[in-house]
Amino acid sequence: AVYVLEMSSYQLDLTSSLKPDVSLLLNITPDHLDRHGGMDGYVAAKRRVLLNQGKGDTAIIGVDDPYGQRICTEVVAANRRTIVPISSSKAIGRGVYVLQGLLYDATGERAVEIADLLRARSLPGRHNWQNAAAAYAAARGLGLTPEEAAEGLMTFPGLAHRMETVGQLGRVRFVNDSKATNADAARQAMSSYPKIYWIAGGQAKAGGIESLSDLFPRIEKAYLIGEASHTFADVLTGKAPVAECGTLERAVSRAYADAAASGQEAVVLLSPACASFDQFADFEARGDAFRHAVQALEAPAQQGARA
Repeated sequence: AVYVLEMSSYQLDLTSSLKPDVSLLLNITPDHLDRHGGMDGYVAAKRRVLLNQGKGDTAIIGVDDPYGQRICTEVVAANRRTIVPISSSKAIGRGVYVLQGLLYDATGERAVEIADLLRARSLPGRHNWQNAAAAYAAARGLGLTPEEAAEGLMTFPGLAHRMETVGQLGRVRFVNDSKATNADAARQAMSSYPKIYWIAGGQAKAGGIESLSDLFPRIEKAYLIGEASHTFADVLTGKAPVAECGTLERAVSRAYADAAASGQEAVVLLSPACASFDQFADFEARGDAFRHAVQALEAPAQQGARA
């Protein structure tokens, strides 16, 4: 059997015996800094996923951020295990990378094209290209063939609350990205669509959404909910149209009405850039509420079609 563990920095900070056959460190951006006493402590906690690996083990490390680059360089110098750098933005001399949606394996003597991820419907966006590169490298580290690993990527159905399409009404698609509980996570989904009707808000994290300012031109309109509503509205005023909706159900209804009225192909995106705890038990409950709100819109349309 193969066990896949997704471990938080909190868990990694406390473990001393974890020894994975394959470890994956995708990227590092600031989070949980109050817990770890700052960025150095957070990086050190994340790095502990590599702590006990030795000869015969595989370490897969994202090198698209400076923290990952430094860790990869230091681990390569230790030279105790198989190191597979991954990138979703540049060709690398040795490792696995994605360029313009094409996945390449450069772990051998030359780079070999493995899959066209633009055809993988459940893996849109550069962050999913990085995920695909990591998953491919992990599968190879466990002994799967390149063909088997590629087939798994191309048939992957996707995960709930992570850029999950939960419905389509006419030309309007509804995407549940409730797992995006901070601005860095929301950036990934927002970057994947040229125009969005954006539902955001909740219990704000440090830094808010100011770091997303380069993506504000993609926002056809923002529909804000929860505690962060007023703060986010202040940031967006003059940069994107805003509606303070209060509840998720009201935001879904108003976003759909505006998107449908545009007469264009449109995406209503829940990618809150906030924690959920002001209105929901967790991000899953928030995502489920989004799905139910979309289903409530779909029901009258379906009844009308039957009539």
